[in-house]
Amino acid sequence: MSSSTSGVVNGGISFWYADDGLPPVREPLAGDRSADVVIVGGGYTGLWTAYYLKRADPSLRITVLEQKFCGYGASGRNGGWLYNGVAGRDRYAKLHGRDAAARLQRAMNDTVDEVIRAAGAEGIDADLHKGGVLEVARTPAQLARLRAFHAAERAFGETDRELYGARETAGLIRVADAVGATWTPHGARLHPAKLAKGLAAAVERLGVTLHESTPVTEIRPGHAVTPYGTVRAPCVLRCTEGFTASLKGQRRAWLPMNSSMIVTEPLGDARWEEIGWADRQTLGDMAHAYMYAQRTADGRIALGGRGVPYRYGSRTDDDGTTHPATVTALRHVLTDFFPSLAGVRIAHAWSGVLGVPRDWCATVALDPATGLGLAGGYVGSGVATANLAARTLRDLVLRQGPTELTTLPWTGHHVRPWEPEPLRWLGVHALYAAYRAADHQEATTYRPTTSPLARLADAIAGRG
Repeated sequence: MSSSTSGVVNGGISFWYADDGLPPVREPLAGDRSADVVIVGGGYTGLWTAYYLKRADPSLRITVLEQKFCGYGASGRNGGWLYNGVAGRDRYAKLHGRDAAARLQRAMNDTVDEVIRAAGAEGIDADLHKGGVLEVARTPAQLARLRAFHAAERAFGETDRELYGARETAGLIRVADAVGATWTPHGARLHPAKLAKGLAAAVERLGVTLHESTPVTEIRPGHAVTPYGTVRAPCVLRCTEGFTASLKGQRRAWLPMNSSMIVTEPLGDARWEEIGWADRQTLGDMAHAYMYAQRTADGRIALGGRGVPYRYGSRTDDDGTTHPATVTALRHVLTDFFPSLAGVRIAHAWSGVLGVPRDWCATVALDPATGLGLAGGYVGSGVATANLAARTLRDLVLRQGPTELTTLPWTGHHVRPWEPEPLRWLGVHALYAAYRAADHQEATTYRPTTSPLARLADAIAGRG
C-alpha cells in the first residue's frame, strides 16, 4: 500500500453510510406473494416510483424487491449531485425534434425543485443545499467546450445560466488554472444515503412492502422470480440501473460503468477561506475524463471520477472496494485543483456502478400488453433523473392517457444491446484511455480545440 492510500477506509459500501449508519434490516421475501405492482430494485428509481404510485392510488398493493438493502447501489454511493442533466438530450432532439428535447430539459429543471419539495414534505433531512452547479474550464480546449456547452444549454431554454471569466470564477472558488466557468441554478448538493434511507422509510409509512436480501433472478410477464419465492403482479417494473446485467437475459442491456470517489477529512475554516466555495455549488469540469465534487455539510470535499471504468463480463463489486491506484489518481485530481490541500488526509474511498445504454440515452418504458416496465440508463445523472423517471412510470402504470410526462421523448425509447465480450471490455477501456490521452494532450499543447482523440472516442462510444 502506498503512503497516499495508507489509513484510508476503502469500501464498506460508501462514506455516506459510514457517516450516517446503515439502514434498519428488513425481512426477505418469505414465499410466493401477489401484488398489483412489483418493483425490482430498491434504489432511487424504485423507491420514488413506489412513492408516487402510492400517493396517487393508496389502494395499490406495491412490493419492492431489493437484492441487498434499499440504497445499496448507486443511490447510496453517488456524488450527491441533484442536478438537471439528462442523458441523451441531443440525440432525442435529432430523433424527435428540438422542441421535444427542450420539454425534457424543462422537466429536468423542475425535477430538482420537486425532489427538494418531496424530501421536505416527508421530513427527510438529506443535507440539501441548492447552490447550483458550477463547471470550470482549465485549458484553452476546455474553455472552448465550456462556451459551446453554455450556448447550447441556453438555446434549450436555460436562460438563467451564467458564464464567468477567470476573475469571476476565482471569486466563487479558487480552482488552480481556472480560466472560466458556467453556472446553472438548477442543482443542489445532498447526502445520498440520507435521501435513500429517508425515502425507504417514507414508502413504508405509506404501506409499501419492502423485501431486502431478495435478489431477483428473472423478470417475465406477471412474475418477479427470486430464490425465496415469486411475486406475481400484472405490472413488473425493472428499476435495477447498473445491476441490470445480473438478470436473466439482460447481460448486454446496460453496461455497469464503474465510478469511484474519495472524501477528505473535515478541512476547517482556514482552508475553506483559502478555497472559497462559500455558495456550496456542486463542482465539475470540462475534461473528457471529468471529475465531480461537492462540499459536504460537515466541511469535507467529496470528489469522484472514473477509475477502472468497467469489469469484464459486466461484473459489479461487492462492497465498494477501490483499487489503490484509483485512490491515488483521485487524490492527484484533488491536489491539482486545490494545491493547498497537498497534505490533507483522505478519509474514505469507495466505488459503485451506473447504468450505460449503448446509445447513452436514459429511458422510461412500459409495455401495456405484457405489463413489463423499466427505467434507467442515467449515465451518471440519476439522482434527479430517477425522480422524473419514477413520476413518468407512475403515469404509465395508472394508464390515464397521454400526460405531460408520458409524452416526453425518452418514453418508450429502444436501444440495441452492447457488444459481446471481449469486445465490450476492450472497447470501454480503449475509450477511457483515449479520453485520458486527450486530456493530457490538451493540457500540454494548449491548443484551443478539442483533441481528435476525444472526437474519435465520442464517435466510437455512440455519443454523437
